[in-house]
Amino acid sequence: MTTAKSTPNKHEPSEQSGALPLNFEQAYAELEQIVAQMESAQMPLEASLAAYQRGNRLLQFCQKSLLEVEQQVQILNDGKQLLPYQGQAPS
Repeated sequence: MTTAKSTPNKHEPSEQSGALPLNFEQAYAELEQIVAQMESAQMPLEASLAAYQRGNRLLQFCQKSLLEVEQQVQILNDGKQLLPYQGQAPS
């Protein structure tokens, strides 16, 4: 009797653990890949849902990253020098 090994499905998002990428560029590249897979209309329903959820998390990560950079630029414009954005303290 043979046992089936779980192999990654090419239609599923690359990060099943839900961990976010280390930087904007990685997140954006993965998001583009997910969009292309979904636009191909070749994904099963379950994989489409998982890809949509992963894409949503990546989109939020990218939006947050862009907002932080935008705030750094605002600091640069106001003070004539670039200061690191410290972010808001957790509530």
